[in-house]
Amino acid sequence: MSAAHLGYCFDIHGGGVDLIFPHHENEIAQSCAACNDSHIHYWIHNGFVTVAAEKMSKSLGNFFTIREVLESYHPLALRLFLSGTHYRSQLNYSKSQLENASERLFYIYQTLKDCEECLSGHVRQSIVQPIPNDIQDCINRIQNAFASSMSNDLHIAMALDAVSEPLKIMNDIMFTRQGRKKKLRMESLDALEVKIRDILSDLGLLSPSYSEVLLQLKSKALKRAGITEDEVLQTIKERADARAAKNYSESDRIRRKLAVLGIALMDDPSGTTWRPTIPLEEEEHVTS
Repeated sequence: MSAAHLGYCFDIHGGGVDLIFPHHENEIAQSCAACNDSHIHYWIHNGFVTVAAEKMSKSLGNFFTIREVLESYHPLALRLFLSGTHYRSQLNYSKSQLENASERLFYIYQTLKDCEECLSGHVRQSIVQPIPNDIQDCINRIQNAFASSMSNDLHIAMALDAVSEPLKIMNDIMFTRQGRKKKLRMESLDALEVKIRDILSDLGLLSPSYSEVLLQLKSKALKRAGITEDEVLQTIKERADARAAKNYSESDRIRRKLAVLGIALMDDPSGTTWRPTIPLEEEEHVTS
């Protein structure tokens, strides 16, 4: 079948690590004996997916379908979770790790959306000045780290780590007092956003709409929490009333109640908003 559709020599042959011996070794022996031109350039063997230290399998009944996972988590969050472990390594499936991936994805897309809004009043064609040396150095580090990681047996987890530094720099430029005074501020944001978009696109993690992904992530978080957005907003109002009455213990209780559900409250001079986060108990498990 492979010879009919791919020829006697093709690039990639995949399978689980349990197939290396004897299945794939026998396959090589049989194919080479049948045809001298038979050759595979790359053998890609993936590690097992485990649940509570046991191999996920249909026979054990400890498996989840992608369709089931996507009922509660965003597709990009699932992809980010899967990309966080090298493909040859064992991957431990857990809700806490999916929550962690969801929160990280929200942070990435919130940063990109904030940057998009910050740049909205500036026509990119008019941004022609060279970017500062520190920003160019950061972009060079990102590119080198990404190329090195992907060349190292497709180490996507390390490649993803490369975006952490530029995301932090972008938030500093947008929201800190020192960042707002930075020379060539818009040029710096523009250059960093382009580079991050390139990396996310290469990894299949880029959506055409930042806002849409953020709304979808919030919707999934509400579903997991078993609460509606109207109920969240009503709880925020109750907390505001408690703070106005200087009942800070009640205010803290309300914040923690939502945090346990995976809802984080963000206070700023314009009011209180909410965002998904790792549920408080899950967060303690992830960091322990």
